[in-house]
Amino acid sequence: MRITGGTLRGRVVQVPPGIIRPSMDRMRESVFGALGDLGGASFLDIFSGTGILALEAASRGAGYVEAVENDERKRAALIANVAVSPVRIHCRFISAELYIRRAKRNFDYIFCDPPFPYRFKWQLVAGIAASALARDGTLIMLHRPREDFFDDDIAFIRKLPPRKFGRSVVEFLRVDKAAP
Repeated sequence: MRITGGTLRGRVVQVPPGIIRPSMDRMRESVFGALGDLGGASFLDIFSGTGILALEAASRGAGYVEAVENDERKRAALIANVAVSPVRIHCRFISAELYIRRAKRNFDYIFCDPPFPYRFKWQLVAGIAASALARDGTLIMLHRPREDFFDDDIAFIRKLPPRKFGRSVVEFLRVDKAAP
């Protein structure tokens, strides 16, 4: 698995042992192409795994980056991978749900890539939108399986057009704290 753009383009990252579903190169290129230059923006990668999305953000100019991962088996690879970053990537080894509840810092971009069988994706998004992690204008991106569709409204969220990649979809969700 390689970093697809920015100053670290082409750099290979380690893959930890165990079950992992790395983000497709095409998906990462498309998502970060839509975001453009991150020029000092803050970026949060929840369910980080290898840290590839945090590295893509750092490689493309993000100024502050955090990676959240709860699986101990991924710790060594994540730490080794983020060591090459041009900016420090702050790694948090905690469950996503607990991290969201304890959050104090907000972010410009939040990418959530939970395991496809994870059943609480939409509750996670609602929790992020209502937490200190999000402010007006924060963009939440949720990677989900195509069949895990949710059409109800979520408080403080405005849905933007999603991106589809074979069996998976990346939802683009803008936080609007004034919305009901």
